[in-house]
Amino acid sequence: MDYGKSGGVRQDAKAPRHKEHNARGTAKNPFGAAEAKAELLARMKAAADARKAGKDSGDSAE
Repeated sequence: MDYGKSGGVRQDAKAPRHKEHNARGTAKNPFGAAEAKAELLARMKAAADARKAGKDSGDSAE
């Protein structure tokens, strides 16, 4: 009996076993999403500046 011919088709060894949930080009990570990161950084910097300004004014009141 030729055991090499039994069983299913061999899968490609270099192919990924599954697709990532956040792969580029999907709904969760679309192409050209760098603008969202720029907006996030701008919000983070604004929050840090506001926190710093609030901390400075709070220290001078004491």
